[in-house]
Amino acid sequence: MTKITTRLVLLATLSVAGAAEKLSPIFDGKTLKGWSQCNGSAKYYVENGELVGVTAKGSPNSFLCSEKEYGDFILEFEVKDDPALNSGVQIRSHRYAKPTEVMTENKGKRKRTHEAGRVHGYQVEIASEKSGASGGIYEEAGRGWLANVSSDPVARKAFHDNQWNKFRVVAIGDSIKTWINGIPCADLVDAADQSGFIGLQVHQFPGENPAQVRWRNIRLEDLGKHRWRPLWDGRTLSGWTKSGGGEWTIVEGGLRGVSPSTSDQRGFLMTDRELGDFTVRLKYKAVKGNSGVFFRMSTAASGVVGYEVEVDPTRDAGGLLEPRGRQWIVKPELAKVAEYYKADDWNELTISAHGRRIVLHVNGEKTADLVNDPGRQAGRLALQINPRQDLEVWFKDIELLGK
Repeated sequence: MTKITTRLVLLATLSVAGAAEKLSPIFDGKTLKGWSQCNGSAKYYVENGELVGVTAKGSPNSFLCSEKEYGDFILEFEVKDDPALNSGVQIRSHRYAKPTEVMTENKGKRKRTHEAGRVHGYQVEIASEKSGASGGIYEEAGRGWLANVSSDPVARKAFHDNQWNKFRVVAIGDSIKTWINGIPCADLVDAADQSGFIGLQVHQFPGENPAQVRWRNIRLEDLGKHRWRPLWDGRTLSGWTKSGGGEWTIVEGGLRGVSPSTSDQRGFLMTDRELGDFTVRLKYKAVKGNSGVFFRMSTAASGVVGYEVEVDPTRDAGGLLEPRGRQWIVKPELAKVAEYYKADDWNELTISAHGRRIVLHVNGEKTADLVNDPGRQAGRLALQINPRQDLEVWFKDIELLGK
């Protein structure tokens, strides 16, 4: 990282930290007003200005949930946890409205069904010094670990047993960052949820004697909310321009791109405007033939430049390329693709490009995460039709994340 980049990152961090003086209590230090228990039978009460959670024998995970939901925010709290007890703080969380099957990586890749009412969502981990996982981000009753910091030699030492630890969480758009005692821990880019409640977890506990976790000085600054807004209206090609070969038609709210094997001309459907920093999500279905989603793209006499996310019905879905440049930047393993890609069905692709950080997800699975990539910083978003093959690809629900 260059000195200039380091300085900009430091200034941005200090700027966010300066906003901390606007934080307001969301726990009054006297009562549980504004909070209600979800799941489990752990006991929650207030003592000496501290919010205490105590395990109950045989209870599943318990949560004390804020009655208010938050989108973008700065959250700070102090916590002291029994080293034998795992805990956490839920953010942007929800409860399943009906029994829901999810794919999780907890204890190996597997499907699991959670009952209606089960709390799920991002969790800022609170664990022991030995585990080194505190400050990581886990998706409770969902995908499992999203940012495990236990392999980071600095972050894993930020939390201290048997003393108060100060946590800081900054969630803005699809970015979630955590600190413990001033030490950076997780830096997650994930757009799955943009708002939800906050929940204080008491984990299920096998011990015979009760264990407890204590929180105090729980404060938050509400920064509003990012929302998904249409980048394509679903009815016309307004805001988009066709270039090159292939044909695009609008069918029942979807864009259908086709091209015969006799065509030797590559085609694109491009946004009229350029995008610099952005997060876009869309659904696609690759019926036959190879396609792609380009971003930060431009066309020149030498050809197309920019990034391409691979859209293919048989291989490499979610891989990242730089045509006429580095070619493959991230090429996925076929075995991994088979775990997250849905053949002959709609797949959700999310592209997050902010500065030199580029993160891709397909159906919630992270397929690329570039921290300081040297590629282009702006350009158009484009849907591709590849030549010299019998091709049919569909796109719909193209949305841009913003305020």
